[in-house]
Amino acid sequence: QDCQKLSEAVQNAILAVATVYYWLPKGQGTTLRKMVRDATTEVVEGMIQLTDTILNAPAASLSQEQLISTGGVWEACEQVSNLPRGEYNQAAVVSALAACLGVVKDAVEEMEHALVEGQDPYGDIMEDEELGFRGNRDTYWSEADRQLLSSCMGLMKASKACLKKVLAAVKAHGKADSPEQIAQLDDLADIANEISPSVDELALSMYPPVNPLAVRLNAAKLASVLKKVLEIAKTSHVCPPSEEGWVQFLSGAVDHNMNKVKNFTQGQL
Repeated sequence: QDCQKLSEAVQNAILAVATVYYWLPKGQGTTLRKMVRDATTEVVEGMIQLTDTILNAPAASLSQEQLISTGGVWEACEQVSNLPRGEYNQAAVVSALAACLGVVKDAVEEMEHALVEGQDPYGDIMEDEELGFRGNRDTYWSEADRQLLSSCMGLMKASKACLKKVLAAVKAHGKADSPEQIAQLDDLADIANEISPSVDELALSMYPPVNPLAVRLNAAKLASVLKKVLEIAKTSHVCPPSEEGWVQFLSGAVDHNMNKVKNFTQGQL
């Protein structure tokens, strides 16, 4: 009887969580809806997994799988309690931008470390203990490679700076009082989500053996995304006249580094 009551309570709770998502007005913003949807999905999938482990376990037993699944449900519920509050979509966009910034920061630091570490970025994972260091030049950066990659690093750092500035602007000026403001915040979040994959693609193409044309293509993709982010920010309510200076500066930095990439790779066309 206790198990039946518990099962009914769990079922009602899951239905309530799903209902909250479906009742959330689309006008509140797509960024907020995505976060609520993802949090709801985590809870539901976690409960499905926990239920499966209980049903498949011997009676009156407590398995490691059950403990892990219970922890997963607990963590999913914690995520629900941490969903944005107050200016809902503004807070949701702040959260999304902060997540993007964290990923880009990690990518920039990883590439900086690889470039500073020495001539062989694979040295820590591919050294032959018996034969010593390898002689394969395909695993090393040439001086020409490093000149090209310095401009790529400029683009990656511009990505980090762009996200930091946009995040600060949304925190300071972001509003969700009108459909237009909500839509502008969603547009910023959507385009900012393209920065991290573009940074990752560029970073991957920067490892030896370097294909200059692939680097140029990925650099151009990232530069295009950054210009879109800056343009959307500039024309939105989060960028009053007091914020226009950094938009112009970063736009110039993107152009400068992209032009250097083009110059270094011109002979490859």
